[in-house]
Amino acid sequence: MKTSDFYYDLPQELIAQTPIEPRDSSRLLCMDRKTGALTDARFTDVLERLREGDCLILNDSRVLPARIYGKRVPTGGGVEFLLLQAHGTSRWEVLAGPGKKARPGDVISFGDGLLTARVLEILEGGNRLVDFEYEGSFYEVLETIGEMPLPPYITEKLTDKERYQTVYSRELGSAAAPTAGLHFTPDLLNAIRSKGVSIGFVTLHVGLGTFRPVKVDEITEHHMHAEHYTLPKETADLINRTKEQGGRVIAVGTTACRTLESVGVSEDGTVHPAEGDTEIFIYPGYRFQVLDGLITNFHLPESTLIMLVSAFAGYDHTMNAYLHAVKERYRFFSFGDAMMII
Repeated sequence: MKTSDFYYDLPQELIAQTPIEPRDSSRLLCMDRKTGALTDARFTDVLERLREGDCLILNDSRVLPARIYGKRVPTGGGVEFLLLQAHGTSRWEVLAGPGKKARPGDVISFGDGLLTARVLEILEGGNRLVDFEYEGSFYEVLETIGEMPLPPYITEKLTDKERYQTVYSRELGSAAAPTAGLHFTPDLLNAIRSKGVSIGFVTLHVGLGTFRPVKVDEITEHHMHAEHYTLPKETADLINRTKEQGGRVIAVGTTACRTLESVGVSEDGTVHPAEGDTEIFIYPGYRFQVLDGLITNFHLPESTLIMLVSAFAGYDHTMNAYLHAVKERYRFFSFGDAMMII
């Protein structure tokens, strides 16, 4: 398939700039996976569409306040870093701007000296490998001086950092939020549990490569970035038990989906705990091993994420759903509305 097959026309005003309050009051477009039939609903209606014995799998990764602003030593020129991936305790791969002010050997000071970075090398693709010096906890320093790495299509300032975190986030490491989970509140999660739906957690640290444009004409020529994931034994056991008892495994977000499908099922037909890096690229033609349902936001045209949704729901069903969402003026992308495909 061509990348252009996944294009749709989106009016600028439908890109959500601020999170809706309360979290679970967003809209929900429900799709029947078999027929493609669509129903307009509210996010709290997920409760009605879940069945006793189902399980929800959530990504508990927590977003780093990974955008930091510093000054080049000794000239004082402004430099911005976006932390992408840890390489040990103090070394990080970062996106630097402007690049000419972050060359090997350069030293940059952040937060009036709370954090100092030395640029070690320029990596393939232009990212920098840097070594940080600091006192105490690196993550506590980041909490003090860092800002949330909102996507470039969000131009409004975020006043509350926690609104770009899920209410169940706990494992620091993402450069972007697993946004399908932003709709859940503690009360809704409790109501879901009370209905007899189990909730399990995986961790996949979201990299900005998730949002990198597909620059090739043939989608099969696109190479996915690597992201680190963990599927713990408790979650593997929950998935196996759910399947054995006839329940459905429903992933909240493409990140949870990619984790489950990266692990897949073993020769004995069960899911086993696992940890590693995944470069899985899911597009139409892919055969799902674990997933029975998916809750997800609306994604950018021609992105790997809309390709994943098309693989799960079917290409025609997915593109029709997006046309419907535009016509009905749903809110799109990170702070936007959601879809439930089941």
